[in-house]
Amino acid sequence: MALIRDRNINVLIDAETLAARNDALADEIVQSGADNLLVIAVLKGSFIFAADLVRSLHKSGMSPEIEFITLSSYGTDTKSSGTVRIVRDIESDVAGRNVLLIDDILESGRTISFAKDLMMGRGAASAQIAVLLDKTGKRTADIVADYVGFECPDYFVVGYGMDVAHAYRELPFVGVVAEEE
Repeated sequence: MALIRDRNINVLIDAETLAARNDALADEIVQSGADNLLVIAVLKGSFIFAADLVRSLHKSGMSPEIEFITLSSYGTDTKSSGTVRIVRDIESDVAGRNVLLIDDILESGRTISFAKDLMMGRGAASAQIAVLLDKTGKRTADIVADYVGFECPDYFVVGYGMDVAHAYRELPFVGVVAEEE
């Protein structure tokens, strides 16, 4: 446990485990044989995972193009509003491209389902999903990730790009904020 900004953070997944899993995921993605790959990181929470996964893809011999989309269903709350909106769209044309959407957590599934439907509606040849964490117990949309870093228990997690009220994104591990006593 680490004391950070007056809160106790329990490490759920350490930096070394994250790095090893990114390399394994990259190998799986490369073996899928997708060519003309466009990686789209769903911001904000996925930015560190996406950067590390793209570097692992490079080490595995792949050279994808990279884009970013900002979608929101949370705002500043810790629970989804249920409505997904595009805050910042991609600039690339996805028509005929193989797309890999990268997100931090697959929870309800509404946001990533929206993103996948959006890319397919724009003519993508395929749209696969890579998520760092999969929380299957909270799923409301009928969607499954193609590549999963880790199954995640029902904790509110921070670090490795994920936040609570814009804090803790910089942590090099995935952690859980300890309950205050």
